[in-house]
Amino acid sequence: MNPTIATQFAERFTRPGFADLPDPTRHSVKRLLLDYLGVSINGSQTESGTIARRFAALSGGHGDASLIGDARRVPAMQAAFSNAISAHSIELDDIDVLALFHFAPPVCSAALAAAEHVKASGEDLLVALAAGCELMERVSRAANPSLRNRGFHTTPTCGVFGATLAAALLYGLTPAQLISAFGLAGAQAGGLMEMYGPSMQKRFNPGPAARNGVTAAQIAQLGFSGADTIFEGERGFLAAFTDEANVEQLIDALDARYQLNIEFKPFSCARPIHNAIGCALEIRDKFAPDLDRVRTIKVARHPDWAGYHGNKAPQTYHEAQVSLPYSVAVALADGQALFAQYNDARLEDPSLRQLSNCVEITVDGSLPRGVSCRMSMEMDDGSAYVSQVDYPKGSIQNPMTDQELRGKFDDLSGPVLGRARASEIAALIDRLETCEDVTALMRLTMKAQ
Repeated sequence: MNPTIATQFAERFTRPGFADLPDPTRHSVKRLLLDYLGVSINGSQTESGTIARRFAALSGGHGDASLIGDARRVPAMQAAFSNAISAHSIELDDIDVLALFHFAPPVCSAALAAAEHVKASGEDLLVALAAGCELMERVSRAANPSLRNRGFHTTPTCGVFGATLAAALLYGLTPAQLISAFGLAGAQAGGLMEMYGPSMQKRFNPGPAARNGVTAAQIAQLGFSGADTIFEGERGFLAAFTDEANVEQLIDALDARYQLNIEFKPFSCARPIHNAIGCALEIRDKFAPDLDRVRTIKVARHPDWAGYHGNKAPQTYHEAQVSLPYSVAVALADGQALFAQYNDARLEDPSLRQLSNCVEITVDGSLPRGVSCRMSMEMDDGSAYVSQVDYPKGSIQNPMTDQELRGKFDDLSGPVLGRARASEIAALIDRLETCEDVTALMRLTMKAQ
């Protein structure tokens, strides 16, 4: 009888150590951690981040782990919950190559909370992050696009498995305990795509995934057993969350070195919108069109994403960050689409509303990628400007350099903690494998209240 998938994962992920991590993976995970902390530090000061920090502190209990952007320490489960929400509160968190999920909010939040709890080393943290990200992507590839098309949000539903694995490795679970932890993670999997609107709900989704990952690891370590068929079972994760799944994607080349591809965001909105922003900026920079003379802005999108992000009249900045028409309008007007462009006051700008109303989204199945966009801006004299973006800035094919990523980190963390503290954090991440206790890093992310 073949071993279950959870059993194969337990065997695969409890073997490697830091020496087994390829240099590209080490570098990629450090970039992810730097980006995560910058986004979380800034996001912790937003309304959703502030509420999450207050909620975490209300729980009381042992001060196992740090609340990013706060002065308080809380139980590891609560730190993971709050920090994951902060990491998703400004729409600048990392993304996978298919723009389906964010690695860092569930995986980094759970891993850092567990690492502080047990005073883990930087080497151990890097191993846990690499493993958690790999597993999260494997589960997504097996479940999508069916999972998303059924209305489930990939970041929490698949992220709980990555969060569980990362936390479990740091807590030192045995293979048998890890198998149970996977089952208990699946029992807690959830998250709906009914999150686009004026509320904060999208920000919330990674929080339970990160917390539940820590929960699954901790209770499994105490001896609570879970189903070893959680992935492929008759009523398991894939059967419950998908209409059509590819089980082979879970265990494909499981003994080979995994290519971890993580993309990063230069713009403060949903990743599939970035291609349209790229088109708008190219037209703006190349042709400098008179925006008062715009007649129509036709945006052709691939069928994968054509049904999303079409709101022309967002009522809050939360809605604006998932609005393609607004994002195109503000990029044309400002030449940028950072968090400063997404604020409630700008939503009432008549010129932005006029531009947003000009946007027409069409479907083009011939576009090469799910996130591809082709924009045609027609002016009142019949002239037109055209741009197509298949690989947005921050993608693997059009990456943000280390310097650009560091600049993003400084811009996000500096206003909250000060430039000197931000530099300390970046320097420590750069040499993280020499860090004996991750608590030293996390204390730098705390802010006096």
